[in-house]
Amino acid sequence: MLEVEHLAVSFGTLRVLDDVSLAIPPGQAVGIVGPNGAGKSTLINAVSGTGQVSRGTVRLAGRDVTHTSAARRCRWGIGRSHQIPRPFGDLSVFENVLVAAERGAGLRGRDAAAQALRSLEATGLLSAANTMAGAVPLLGRKRLELARALATSPQLLLLDEIAGGLTEGEADELVSTVLSLKQAGVTIMWIEHVVKALVQVVDRLVCLAFGRIVADGSPEEVLASREVAEVYLGGALA
Repeated sequence: MLEVEHLAVSFGTLRVLDDVSLAIPPGQAVGIVGPNGAGKSTLINAVSGTGQVSRGTVRLAGRDVTHTSAARRCRWGIGRSHQIPRPFGDLSVFENVLVAAERGAGLRGRDAAAQALRSLEATGLLSAANTMAGAVPLLGRKRLELARALATSPQLLLLDEIAGGLTEGEADELVSTVLSLKQAGVTIMWIEHVVKALVQVVDRLVCLAFGRIVADGSPEEVLASREVAEVYLGGALA
């Protein structure tokens, strides 16, 4: 589904990603971990099209999307959530998701409305459909980010710190939702500091440090890696 080959991203003389190669087959969920400044957000931006690529290739289902816009990538099947929710606060929850179905998936009329309602149901937001998005608490805004991404009909779903800032109970609720999406066959790349949330869903963990991949394998293998422990300054992952 996703192929990243020899990806490099530099800002001036600062190289943030350095020769990163990663493949995610259809239906697999992959978690991306690493310390602050490792290049995780830069990677997700490079894949979604919201960031520039200095060198390398990004392919979606065999199609080279390296130099295409974020809007076109969305239409071709890359959906994403953002670490900080960005709802249209003066629109209802339903209207927010409807915009994603129309602008992201290119749907119109009843088809767009039906897609929006399916996305709200899948993320547990149907009862809040008529609530103004600006009045929704943090867990609801995180769910709304997820619902808007789903409304674009993604082949590949990119999640950026979706559990961040939530209580343990709230994170567990959201994990249950993401797990149901994975079980439905959605391909997922999930960047997250809350590793306990990740390991309940993902098939693989990839650890980034200093712009390079230092570990890639099963969650058990990666979390047991000495090199992964060292990049976290000797601390245990939590």
